[in-house]
Amino acid sequence: MQQLRLTRTRRAALIGLAGVLAVSLTACAESKRDEAGGGGTGGTMVFGDTGNPKMFDPAFNDDGETFRITRQMLDTLIQNKQGTAELEPSLATKWESSNDGKTWTFSLKQGVKFSDGTAFDASAVCFNFDRWYNMKGAAAQSQMIYYGDVFEGFAKNEGDAAGSPVYKSCEAKDPSTAVINLNKAKGAFPAAFTLPSFAIQSPTAMKQHDADKVTQSGDSFTYSDYAYKFVTGTGPFKFDSWDQGKGEITLVRNDSSYAPAKLDKLVFKVIPDENARKQALKAGDIQGYDFPAPQDYGLLRNEGEQVLIRPSFNVLYLGINQSGNPKLKDVRVRQALAYGINREQFVKSKLAEGSEVATEFVPKAISGYTDDVTKYPYDPAKAKQLLAEAGASNLTLKFYYPTEVTRPYMPNPADTFTSISEDLKNIGITIQPVAEPWNGGYKDDVQKFGKQDLHLLGWTGDYNDAGNFVGTFFGREKKEFGFNNPELFNALAQADGSPAGDAHAKAYQGVNKQIMDYLPAIPIAYPTPAIVVGPKIKGVVASPLTDERFNNVTIG
Repeated sequence: MQQLRLTRTRRAALIGLAGVLAVSLTACAESKRDEAGGGGTGGTMVFGDTGNPKMFDPAFNDDGETFRITRQMLDTLIQNKQGTAELEPSLATKWESSNDGKTWTFSLKQGVKFSDGTAFDASAVCFNFDRWYNMKGAAAQSQMIYYGDVFEGFAKNEGDAAGSPVYKSCEAKDPSTAVINLNKAKGAFPAAFTLPSFAIQSPTAMKQHDADKVTQSGDSFTYSDYAYKFVTGTGPFKFDSWDQGKGEITLVRNDSSYAPAKLDKLVFKVIPDENARKQALKAGDIQGYDFPAPQDYGLLRNEGEQVLIRPSFNVLYLGINQSGNPKLKDVRVRQALAYGINREQFVKSKLAEGSEVATEFVPKAISGYTDDVTKYPYDPAKAKQLLAEAGASNLTLKFYYPTEVTRPYMPNPADTFTSISEDLKNIGITIQPVAEPWNGGYKDDVQKFGKQDLHLLGWTGDYNDAGNFVGTFFGREKKEFGFNNPELFNALAQADGSPAGDAHAKAYQGVNKQIMDYLPAIPIAYPTPAIVVGPKIKGVVASPLTDERFNNVTIG
């Protein structure tokens, strides 16, 4: 077997962070944390979140605000080294792949327990993998976005699921050895094992609380009590409460963890408005928050806060749904949209220092990026000409955008919508705006039901592979984009299965050229999001993946 512990050429992070960035979170003068003593363990940290979590079972999630919380409670087999996209051990101490890439063997940490006191072992690992593979019901399968993207199909596909399963079986060779068998090799591995959706949860707790129960009523989904109150892992924190009225999620130290947190409590306080988060920091109600407004960076620094800018590992895009307005099936119309958006001005006026105009859907730091793609510089005259040629000069489009959220690739959704919609109006397009709460209709309407013509979304990379971007977006038919292009799907599948190294990168470079000619959506920008923190809490490391873990935070 080929040893693949910690490194793999195409997984090596190309981010170049200037060292591991240790930062601190400002503690309020009246905080109980200060009572714990400077630099010691204990106390409570309050962090300002940008939006409500969906719930806490990561198998049914693909939302960053939810993952921010579940990462503190649940461990994956492999994780990313803090501050980078490099791989390092987590619940697995090492991992090996067979020469054909179809078998992965994990050597597991021993003596680890879930927070309910039950044992973590190879049988628990297999229970989780088998749970995902055997998930029943169209509603449940439709919410397993990451599983569908990576493993492609279920034991029995229901609803929209239609792919052939990558997963084959799991064998608990002994308590400390789990063997995952696949039906085909996939370039996403081993890095995809770091995905928070694939965190290992307690089989006992999941069975006790009926974790697989997902129901759909119209456009709404309801989950079991497990997902809301009983998520159980091996992480440094464990769930305590979710006060939805106050918008507060409280985690407490998991003393049964193999590496318990140093804090007593970690509270996530939901404050959707960025200015309100800033004021809460100044008032001492919170001790740090994510995604400060780019125009506030200098002001925050001048006030003594630390503004830690993450390297760009994401992309903001304008989504196009071809299944709605038939004019959007014409590539000339999609090209007109691209030429009609002044992305240079948008990046300059609305995004943070260091942000760049996106020329494709893969950021520059990712292996597989190429500058050799068709580009669409701002040219409103050309945009109008293309619309006229396509018979679409009087086009009307429903443009969806989210509210009650800030994303790493979209610091202010309303401003982003306004900038882009005004550009499109200037080339003669009539815009019908539709604003919806992020976890209150927007994501389901856009990704599950495809109600929009245009929409704003983006992606923060989960690992250093082009497939995590373009494969996730365009690797199969999706309601979000509403097109069927077997040639493109096949090219992405071949790139995903290509050998590591140069061949893999070149395969994705070819796919990126194909995507930018077909133009299923429009890449807008490579933003550089930041996290703002103060001087009193130490031990947080900023991550390009927004994978900040608070297990080592202490009060200084």
